[in-house]
Amino acid sequence: MTRYLYVLSLLAAGLLTGGAHAAIADGTLPDGSYHCEVYLLGAFLSLGDITIKGRVYSGPSYGPVMQGYNYEMDKNGEISWLGPLGGFTAGGNGISVTQVTADEPADASFDIVMRQPDGAFSAATCTIRKP
Repeated sequence: MTRYLYVLSLLAAGLLTGGAHAAIADGTLPDGSYHCEVYLLGAFLSLGDITIKGRVYSGPSYGPVMQGYNYEMDKNGEISWLGPLGGFTAGGNGISVTQVTADEPADASFDIVMRQPDGAFSAATCTIRKP
């Protein structure tokens, strides 16, 4: 019976935390430069870098850091960009959803699902660059 209660208490502790990581819990991604790419016709195509610092992002860009805009992240790791997002939001494109896939400082990443003007969807993965 004691073993049963021990296992049950471990399961309850896991449910209470909800599996949320520290970064998601505080609504931010780890600071750094995230390289974004999409898999297209058997090859990875670079879409530029998004720089994150606190609750501010800039980019994507291929060169110098651009103007910063705020972003928000809910407790489930869904990101809302509160400004433009380069080609992801230009030319009739729109963001369908952005979801954090990892939030540890060494391997942080998120996926951006973009809706194109013709109604098709494409997904890009953005991964933090190693310092």
